[in-house]
Amino acid sequence: MSKQDQAAAKSDTVPAELAAALNAHSEAVVLFHAAVAQSMGLDPTAYKTLFVLSRLGPLSAGEIAKETGLATASVTDLIDRLVAKNYVSRGPHPTDRRRIVVALNEESVTDARRGFGQPNPSLAELCARYDAEQLELITDFLVRNAKRLREDMAASVGG
Repeated sequence: MSKQDQAAAKSDTVPAELAAALNAHSEAVVLFHAAVAQSMGLDPTAYKTLFVLSRLGPLSAGEIAKETGLATASVTDLIDRLVAKNYVSRGPHPTDRRRIVVALNEESVTDARRGFGQPNPSLAELCARYDAEQLELITDFLVRNAKRLREDMAASVGG
């Protein structure tokens, strides 16, 4: 087999290898976050809601429902559980006093996650294996993949 044929054969396997790696990565991430959620006394959806609030800032119950795909009634119960554990607080909307927003209590969440490495030295060690350009490429791929997954979820829920 020529070098060109070998290169073509290898390029044909990259998507399958990438898909397998993404699936393995997804499994590891889900299991890791399920373990952290359990240690915090939360279900995985409540735990991931903390990340939504961290990423987007204070949100109303309706906005949380939109971001998580949960029904508004379910979000109200979820918020009640998070408030009871002091992971979030309810407060007035900054510009509309008629509305309430839910804000992350970052210190409380960080304290609860301490056993799982905050900040995570094993992630820093892994990142040290790559140069800045490679990390930029990995970051771009992950950001685009997360956007793609959110769009796929919205399309399947919406239609």
